[in-house]
Amino acid sequence: MNSTLLWLHIAFAIFAIGPLTAVIMAAPRAIRAKNAAVLQTLQRMTRIYGIGSLGVLIFGVWLGASLGVLGRWYMSASMTLFVVALVLLFLVERDLRAAVRVFATETPADDAKVENARIAMISGVIGLIYLVILFLMIFPGEG
Repeated sequence: MNSTLLWLHIAFAIFAIGPLTAVIMAAPRAIRAKNAAVLQTLQRMTRIYGIGSLGVLIFGVWLGASLGVLGRWYMSASMTLFVVALVLLFLVERDLRAAVRVFATETPADDAKVENARIAMISGVIGLIYLVILFLMIFPGEG
C-alpha cells in the first residue's frame, strides 16, 4: 500500500507540479508578446494543473499518515508551504484571467504590465517553494 501511495504522490508531483511550474513561468513572456491566444491557453492550463497538484498534497498526507511521520516538523513545514503555494497560485490564476480580459478588449490604452510583474514575481516564489518542499522531502533531517 505504501509503495502505491508513494508512486501516486511522485507521479502527481512529476505530471502536475512540473508542468504547472513551467506554465506559470511562461505566462509573463506571453503577456509581453501580447499573445492573447497563448495567454488564454496558459491560464486554462494553470487552472487544470493547479487542481491536479492537489493530488500531490492528498497522496502525500495519506502516505505520511500511513508511515506515521505526519507529525514530524518537515511534514508540517512541507504541507504549510504547499498551502502557501496554492494560495499564491490562485493569485497568479486571477491575474492571468485579468490579463486575458485586458487583451480581449483590444484597447491600446489597456495593458497587462502590472499583472505581468506580479505574475513573474509570484511564479518565481512558487517555484522556489516547490524546491524547498522537494529538499524537505529528500533530506528531512533527524527525527
